[in-house]
Amino acid sequence: MRTTVELSDDHRSVLHFLAAQRGLRGYSKLIQEAIDFYIKEKTGKKSDIKRLLKMRGTWGKEETKKFRKRVGEIR
Repeated sequence: MRTTVELSDDHRSVLHFLAAQRGLRGYSKLIQEAIDFYIKEKTGKKSDIKRLLKMRGTWGKEETKKFRKRVGEIR
């Protein structure tokens, strides 16, 4: 489906640059990838959080300690 999206001049310039680096004539593919990423990011986190909450109380102290340390490293 075709649609109109308003972009700033800076966004447009960067998209053209990135598209050219990948050998693309336009930046539609980049926009599609960005939307896919956004949707996955927004919908995926909720299910991840629900899955983690279901696991509440199933880990021992040592597992919890390792998990918290790893999360701290990632952040």
